[in-house]
Amino acid sequence: MAEPTPRRNEPRLRPAPLLFEPAEAASDPEHFFDLESIDDPRALLARATELTLAFRAAADRAVEFQAMAAAQLADPRRFDRLTTADIAERAEWTEDYAKKMVEFGRDLMRGGAEGRGPGETE
Repeated sequence: MAEPTPRRNEPRLRPAPLLFEPAEAASDPEHFFDLESIDDPRALLARATELTLAFRAAADRAVEFQAMAAAQLADPRRFDRLTTADIAERAEWTEDYAKKMVEFGRDLMRGGAEGRGPGETE
């Protein structure tokens, strides 16, 4: 399970940068962030761990942005608001998960729920 996102008053850890690979490297299915070229297992473990943490941090942030977008789209003050069923369809979620994401997004926008995923409680 991914580590929780830090609270707003704690500095966010910056994981290793995810460098974009040249097109010729990306087209090679065996090529993955140059890990295949690292011979030293200690260095390989270190770099693979950096990438794992970076991907987890990126996924956590992306989920937070999904939740905030869902909350904004469901806002009853919007003339073009969407139902949770519409949001679920667009995001390829179940309607129940969309409801949880809307609430999570509302909590995030109010400044709470940092470090918790949708449906998690303190």
